[in-house]
Amino acid sequence: MSKLINVTGAVIIRDGAVFAAQRGPGKALAGMWEFPGGKIEPGETPEESLARELKEELLVDATVGDHVTTTEYEYDFGTVRLSTYHCVLSPDAEPTLTEHADARWIPLTELKELEWAPADIPAVNLIAK
Repeated sequence: MSKLINVTGAVIIRDGAVFAAQRGPGKALAGMWEFPGGKIEPGETPEESLARELKEELLVDATVGDHVTTTEYEYDFGTVRLSTYHCVLSPDAEPTLTEHADARWIPLTELKELEWAPADIPAVNLIAK
């Protein structure tokens, strides 16, 4: 088996739309859309990791809620194990991009129109209407 990379992703839903982030140039899977999040560091729970990553990548505080799903996908650089969680931002919080090329609030009915990173697709299928 290839190198296992444990990561988290935030499913943030507000007013019937989901926050999606586009991976930046020069990164693996550049241009693809994902749920924001990142690698789980040693000693962190997935929930702690996700809260930290959202603070670092989007400059927002988030409450990590229920687990959505965990999926594994084998890429050429390793196997990603992605655990996604519902997250809630404070009502006045608006994400600020620090690493991603773009971000959008996508209506639930349009989620499948984006080119999602393969590991994110099972979670997209679970929440899309």
